[in-house]
Amino acid sequence: MARLSHSLTQKRFGKAIRLFAPLYLSNECNNVCDYCGFSLGNKIVRKTLNHAELLREAGILKKMGFDHVLLVTGESTRKVGLDYINQSLSTLRPYFSNLSIEVQPLQEEEYAFLKSSGLHAVLVYQETYNQESYAQHHLKGKKSNFEWRLATPDRLGKAGVHKIGLGCLFGLTKDWRADAFFAGHHMDYLQRKYWRTQYSMSFPRLRPCAGEIPPEVSLEDRDLVQLICAFRIFNHELEISISTRESSELRDHLLPLGVTTMSAGSKTNPGGYGADESLEQFEISDSRSVSEVSSQLQQSGYDVVWKDWDQSYDQSNSYALSNDSVQYSTEKPDLSIAG
Repeated sequence: MARLSHSLTQKRFGKAIRLFAPLYLSNECNNVCDYCGFSLGNKIVRKTLNHAELLREAGILKKMGFDHVLLVTGESTRKVGLDYINQSLSTLRPYFSNLSIEVQPLQEEEYAFLKSSGLHAVLVYQETYNQESYAQHHLKGKKSNFEWRLATPDRLGKAGVHKIGLGCLFGLTKDWRADAFFAGHHMDYLQRKYWRTQYSMSFPRLRPCAGEIPPEVSLEDRDLVQLICAFRIFNHELEISISTRESSELRDHLLPLGVTTMSAGSKTNPGGYGADESLEQFEISDSRSVSEVSSQLQQSGYDVVWKDWDQSYDQSNSYALSNDSVQYSTEKPDLSIAG
């Protein structure tokens, strides 16, 4: 499986790895989930970045070389609702060629609206496809609605979002192979129905966090390798992402087996790149700097891809369209000062 996965990846993607960074905007959340540091039940200091803090974080990431940023929030429609997300996208669009979000599930028309503000991709993990397990771990809040979350990728497809990211959180359900099977089945259905959209798959494993629970099952490294190879063999076009949840040694060894995208230098708390001490969502494992990860990739013979999308590719370029609800400025604040 490893040899075939390696061959298929090289044939389709070559020796290139795209780097991205998560930018946490807020740890506010209305959900009670027993595996997440942002859970409403955890007594932590809540923080949401203001405009100046957002520019500061963006400036730091830009200096590191990033052109692809994933905006992450807890699920709080009051603190980080549609207007806040849209404003954040509009603020960052002049500086980054690729903006993705991982926020609360939205309506189809809301995704279409955000797309006009420069949204490229949306990550929405089902966490687990086992409904009993899902109910056990999602105790309160809108995220406890299994069907609402499950239908989110369909709303994304109908809204014409460029890319959809799927995945399970391995450790929530004992039968991890069943979860992986349904994730693959879900992706296959989506690809057939929304064939203009690209897809990515991630394989996060439970990491230590505030109020943490012990995993239902431990997904071993060998199991993770099998999953990556299986998904690559199943779908030759699929983008496969590995985050800093995994150790540096493991990530280096996973490179030839199907991985196309990696995060680097990640901070999982709002304001983390500017040394803010707000609570992180979970502990990372690969703590190498961005330059260390980039150097390691180059030494292993890989091209580091910082940019693989451009504003000119957007058919509905927000700067070329008039939008009564949003005012765009042609002047860019100096990120070197913000950073």
